[in-house]
Amino acid sequence: QVQLVESGGGLVETGGSLRLSCVVSGGTFSYYAMGWWRQAPGKERELVAAISWNSDSTYVARTIKGRFTISRENAKNTVYLQMNSLEPEDTGVYFCAADKYGVGIPKEFDNYEYWGQGTQVTVSS
Repeated sequence: QVQLVESGGGLVETGGSLRLSCVVSGGTFSYYAMGWWRQAPGKERELVAAISWNSDSTYVARTIKGRFTISRENAKNTVYLQMNSLEPEDTGVYFCAADKYGVGIPKEFDNYEYWGQGTQVTVSS
C-alpha cells in the first residue's frame, strides 16, 4: 500500500519561508511523477507544482512562479516544496500526490492516484 506523509507546514509571517517534505513508502517512488497541491478554505484544490520522475521537468503555477521550487531525492523517496516570500494568499492545506504512471508533468487532479493527508500552512499578515 502506497503511503504519502507530508511534513513541514506551520505558521509563518508574510515574507517568510517554509520547506515542505513528502516521504513516499510502499511503492516505487522513482517511477512516479509528483505534485504538490493546495486547498484554501472555501476553494477548490489547485496544483502548485509538479516534477517528473527523473527531475528533468518541473512545473510551477504561473501565479507562484519565482517563489516556490519543487525538487526530489529519489534515493530518499522524498519530494520537497521550498516556499519563499510567502503571502497570506498561500494559506491552505498542502497535499503531496503521486502519479504512478510517471508520464511527463501531470497537471490534472485525476492524473494522481495517491494522496497524502495534507499539512497546514498559515501565513499571517
